[in-house]
Amino acid sequence: MDVRVSIVPVVDGEKIVMRLLASYVRSITLTELGFSETHQKILTEAVHMPYGMVLTTGPTGSGKSTTLTALLKMRNTPDVNISTIEDPVEYKIAGVNHIQVNTEVDLTFAAGLRALVRQDPNVILVGEIRDGETADIAVNAALTGHLLLSTLHANDAPTAVPRLLEMGVEPFLLASTLKVVIGQRLVRRICPHCRTSYSCSIHDAQKMFKGANKFFPNRGSVTLYKGKGCDGCGGTGFRGRIGIYELLAITPAIEDLIIKHASSTDLSIQARKEGMHTMFEDGFEKVLSGMTTIEELKRVAAPPDILFSKHGKK
Repeated sequence: MDVRVSIVPVVDGEKIVMRLLASYVRSITLTELGFSETHQKILTEAVHMPYGMVLTTGPTGSGKSTTLTALLKMRNTPDVNISTIEDPVEYKIAGVNHIQVNTEVDLTFAAGLRALVRQDPNVILVGEIRDGETADIAVNAALTGHLLLSTLHANDAPTAVPRLLEMGVEPFLLASTLKVVIGQRLVRRICPHCRTSYSCSIHDAQKMFKGANKFFPNRGSVTLYKGKGCDGCGGTGFRGRIGIYELLAITPAIEDLIIKHASSTDLSIQARKEGMHTMFEDGFEKVLSGMTTIEELKRVAAPPDILFSKHGKK
């Protein structure tokens, strides 16, 4: 088990956060991460394209690097040249060329990516796109015959598009290179040893979140689950975590919106018309299947009605 440590000074001393990096993550699959069959089909097609860009978005600690590791594993064969530039290298994968960012010798994401393009790679992973220079090189690499995987800090998948445009990426270049954007969060998984079920009515659900009736079609109540707490989970009712996801596939209609500098709300509306499920909707399926609780889902994701009503649209 590797530990990534962050320490900052606070008034009363120091605050420490320790991120545990388990070795088993190197062999984890999309199914184990919580991707649905539909999402897996989209990602499998995207990651086997000869060129283009696949991004995953979310806050720090939402599992973005783990998702990219699972995607890299799908392409990691002896005949595929895979190189990465990361800060830091969290998971070392046999057969993959890892480069560690080192600002002391001016080895930044942009400099490393510029060098990697000359290494004749098939797949490039950039740990994070955090500035305009890196974004510009990444888009051009994806445009010239490379499959590029990276992460971006954004609230959801559609928000990644205006973020990249704000960094100075040309809309027509972004529209032609971007293939899929993944939005993700992590929720705690109900402990399988002490999981118990209970009935929740539409009336009770509407008290918990707006638009609950849309998730209870033609049913007066649904069966939900929670953990009672046991020795196996330390009395918390949870054991482990699982991801909830939304996938923005770049279709011709989405490409037109990107070229027109459309807002993230307009992109979301169009994507939902084409079948995209939001993170909350994906999470609610996991709530119904007993993987997590409705309270845990509400902690990390907002229902679609709340998201769009803030922008005056429903």
